[in-house]
Amino acid sequence: MTLIQALTASMPVLAVLLFLVIMRLPANRAMLLALIITSLMAWWIWEVPSHYIGASVIEGWIIALGIAIIVFGAIVLLRTLEASGAIDVIRAAFTKVSPDRRVQAIIIAWLFGSFLEGASGFGTPAAIAAPLLLALGFPPLAAVVIALIADSSAVSFGAVGTPVLVGIAQGLPDASSAFVIDVAIRTVSIDIFVGSFLPLLMICILTRYFGHTRSFKDGLRLWPFALFGGVAFTLPAYGVAVLFGPEFPSIFGGVIGLAIVITAVKVGFLQAKTPWDFAPQQSADASNVEINYDHIESGEHTLPVQKASNISLFIAWLPYLFVAALLILTRLTTLPFKAWLTSISINVNDILDTGISASLQPLYLPGTLFATVAILSVFLHKLPVKKALGVWKSSAASLLPTIVALGASVPMVRIFINSGVNQAGLSSMPLELANLAVATFDNAWPFVAPFVGALGSFIAGSATFSNMMFASLQQSAALQTSSDPVTILALQMLGANAGNMICVVNVVAAASVVNLVGKEGQIIRMTIGPMLAYVLLSGAVASLFFL
Repeated sequence: MTLIQALTASMPVLAVLLFLVIMRLPANRAMLLALIITSLMAWWIWEVPSHYIGASVIEGWIIALGIAIIVFGAIVLLRTLEASGAIDVIRAAFTKVSPDRRVQAIIIAWLFGSFLEGASGFGTPAAIAAPLLLALGFPPLAAVVIALIADSSAVSFGAVGTPVLVGIAQGLPDASSAFVIDVAIRTVSIDIFVGSFLPLLMICILTRYFGHTRSFKDGLRLWPFALFGGVAFTLPAYGVAVLFGPEFPSIFGGVIGLAIVITAVKVGFLQAKTPWDFAPQQSADASNVEINYDHIESGEHTLPVQKASNISLFIAWLPYLFVAALLILTRLTTLPFKAWLTSISINVNDILDTGISASLQPLYLPGTLFATVAILSVFLHKLPVKKALGVWKSSAASLLPTIVALGASVPMVRIFINSGVNQAGLSSMPLELANLAVATFDNAWPFVAPFVGALGSFIAGSATFSNMMFASLQQSAALQTSSDPVTILALQMLGANAGNMICVVNVVAAASVVNLVGKEGQIIRMTIGPMLAYVLLSGAVASLFFL
């Protein structure tokens, strides 16, 4: 691979870093420029036929539509609960559990988000946890950054084990089920030493960038509780993985962790004497994101006036309980619901005679479930129909910049992935980059392996696809470097988890839910440090204890 070819293969990564992070362009402009440059270089340098590029763009648009539905469902659910007053009730209840924002972040983003990741995955945790944090008074940027960092460790077993059962298993079609399970157990074994520190990292970032004193010290003061919250998830997840396999570690780890941590908070275990809160101006900024649904038709954006103190805490929480129940019930293959919902599928086969196909199962998407629960909430919380219609109208209107950003970023990713069909005699761009890494970093591969996994998630927007794309290469690299294949594949999975923090698709989706469109580069600048820490610590722990 020549220098210009290496530059072409790196272009999706370089373009995102240049336009989003360095030049700070909004995602809808940055990703459009990245798509144009990537398309031209794929055609000119990589010699990908033009109709394959066109087919990849169409495939990307179909995938982007599915993501947009998830984002829309999350927005309409949040705004429905805001309009009904249920969010006010939930906010008051969390304040009673603990007024400390650090504790709230651990409970909602880390533990509740891990449960949502285990039940559904595919961006659901950030789409639910970020707006919930926002509703509790977190600044929008803090809500998104914390939700993205938290949605990492649980990704190993997200969507009922999909990154293992589909990603690793299909990436290594000749591997035995016992080998795949060994990889899953090794992953969570390493993550006990790595993922358990993520809550501490989260609250340190929270206090450093959003606190009165802008200091890490305010986060570090709660380090015993933060580590307690970390192992409250990782240890149960490890036990479930060993006893029951890869389907349920994140689900039960999240539920068990929630029960343990909330109980500990109520009895004052490891709690700070003085609760930590944001600066007053930041809390005000968070409140100003809300919308007055009484005036939605005229386009006025002020604080909501409808309160619903007559809604009990259980009724206020019931929509989220419905979401959790529906996600689990529709993801279990032992129940008929998954088959019913996936039976309705929009399929576009052999696009432009390339063999590239795409499908969309609209009823199975988490966003459809979110929207369904939003409709149920209208009746459950007795929200006037006029207000409910205003919520749906405003939610749809707010989606346009997100659709533009997704409509450019996802096709760029598909061109990158489908570039294996070319007239230059090259493999696909991600595989060529990974092969170059193997040749360059031979003896340091335990530290490089998770970076490869992170690259896959960063570009593809999916830990599952990252595992599927790079599992074979990681196994080959392990044999070439005389490393344990189980451990190297575990590092692939952990790296894929870390890539979720900076994944362009996740960042765009989460930012749009809390009305931060145009701030995607700022979000990535704040999550890239935790991503690097996760990756490097994973490599260090694996090298010290498992290789």
